[in-house]
Order: sequence, then structure tokens, then C-alpha cells
Amino acid sequence: MARIKIEMPEQYFFSTDLDVRISDINYGNHVGNDAILSIVHESRCRFFNELGFSELDVDGFGIIMTDSAVVYKSESHYGETLTINISTQDHNKYGCDIIYQIVEKHTKRTVAEVKTGIVFFDYSQKKVVNIPQAFLDKLEELQ
Repeated sequence: MARIKIEMPEQYFFSTDLDVRISDINYGNHVGNDAILSIVHESRCRFFNELGFSELDVDGFGIIMTDSAVVYKSESHYGETLTINISTQDHNKYGCDIIYQIVEKHTKRTVAEVKTGIVFFDYSQKKVVNIPQAFLDKLEELQ
């Protein structure tokens, strides 16, 4: 079976730390696969907030996640602090991929590599829209 490979960027635009909560732990006594998506969701919200936006208001438009991929590299446990580094790539007319590198803060051990595809969406019109220029401008400022 072919394995997913996420092309990781050389540069990240944003970084945030999150503590592993007891609710993130599964019966295997490590962070569950569902929790990884919750962790990247919280990180993405913080990233958008840092840019002056929210997931529901990027210059008047929201976002929709179109796909996700996770490559697990190591276990993570309760009490660890995770650093989530974020970048974007593969921009197209309607959206882009958001790339997340999740590492344990103190040991620098890679926990997971994640990609979520997003498109911008006009919730009032119920249709996909072009990437707002304000979003692209903010990303350019970070480079």
C-alpha cells in the first residue's frame, strides 16, 4: 500500500504551542488520531487570528476544509507540549494547502506532519470564491 508523503516547506509563517490534554489521549495511552485534527484546527484558528482574520471572516468570506492528510511520526503523551509550525503551499484560484509540522517542544521530536486543503467560501451565497487578496497580502508580509 502506498504511503502518504507530505512535502514539508523550508519556511513556516507561524508557530504556536499547545499542551497535550488528557482528553487528547486514546486507549493506547498516546494522542489519538482524532485529537491530531483537533490540535491542527486550534492551531489554524490561532494562525488566522494572528493574520487578523477568523475562519468565518477572511475579508468577508469563510473557509471550508476540503481534505486532510496526516503522517504520524511518533507518539505523544499527556503533559507534553507540542509546537505546531504552520505554512501554506499549493495556492490556486480558490484556496491552498495549510501545512503543519507538529514537534514535541522540549525534545524537538517530530510527532506528525499534516496537510489540510482549504477553499474560501461565501456562506451567504453558498459558493466557493477566489482567495481574498487580503489573505494573500498578509501571507506576503510574513515572508
